[in-house]
Amino acid sequence: MLDAMAQRYGVLPSTLLMKGDTFDITVMDVALTYQSLKEKGANKQDVTSMYNQEELQEIMNRTRGE
Repeated sequence: MLDAMAQRYGVLPSTLLMKGDTFDITVMDVALTYQSLKEKGANKQDVTSMYNQEELQEIMNRTRGE
């Protein structure tokens, strides 16, 4: 992941290690997930397979306090 982030930002991995933070990791994760979602949609693949429905339901129930 470090190499991919460095390529995306156009910096050396050592620079990323010194200046990067968890926000950069979050942005990279969201960007790659969104890119994957778009590609699957364009290829008419099932995009719901990216997520476990039971796990999402459990998270939602915990958030609602159930």
